[in-house]
Amino acid sequence: MNKLLTASEVRQLCRQGKYQVPTPGVASGYVQANLVVLPQSVAFDFMLFCHRNPKPCPLLDVTEVGDPEPRMIAPGADLRSDLPRYHVFRYGELVEEVTDIKQLWRDDFVGFLIGCSFSFEAALLNTGIPVRHIEENKNVPMYKTSLNCMPAGVFSGPLVVSMRPLSPLDAIRAVQITSRFPKSHGAPVHLGDPNAIAIADINAPDFGDPVTIHEGEIPVFWACGVTTQTAIVQAKPEIAITHAPGHMFITDIKDE
Repeated sequence: MNKLLTASEVRQLCRQGKYQVPTPGVASGYVQANLVVLPQSVAFDFMLFCHRNPKPCPLLDVTEVGDPEPRMIAPGADLRSDLPRYHVFRYGELVEEVTDIKQLWRDDFVGFLIGCSFSFEAALLNTGIPVRHIEENKNVPMYKTSLNCMPAGVFSGPLVVSMRPLSPLDAIRAVQITSRFPKSHGAPVHLGDPNAIAIADINAPDFGDPVTIHEGEIPVFWACGVTTQTAIVQAKPEIAITHAPGHMFITDIKDE
């Protein structure tokens, strides 16, 4: 996938069923977003969960009830078809992965778009900081942690983090750079020993793919929007639809 494609071009390819793989490095310069779709009956609880946990859940847009168009960040887009892959949950259980949710869409659905760390990766690359999962053509590794989010209504659960291995010097620079992107999770939440946040095996992520960690590098962890999916598992709403991890919605917002 050409990183020089625009956001709207990538969305159109998704809509046509021609792009169904992870989106790191795609449409460089455009903000990417996590997607959560919920019935209106639990939408306020979820919005409050995002408000109370802005590090993993920085809200970019919320749709009108029943409307699949995210008018604030991508006018003309359709959340039912413009992502590569979706996960469908029923009562907290992941039951299906699909490439289109038009047949599942309901008049009481509310869509939430949440910032993604893929959005700051161009800034890292532009300063010479390597992004290993892009180098290895993989999805970013993501892990559940022992850090708990602040509950809101029916939603609660552990913080999920994404990991990028860096040299100590690059890790310091990455903290400085990513702190400029609060709507894309901002600065890291942890550096170094994964056991300190209850990650038992750095080579066995809960989501995404393992990546190579070279000698002398340390793992650097950022809050991750997949936190919302663990909250959905605990809340057990009758239905919830999200992006498949790493398969993001690409907005029309520029990342800087």
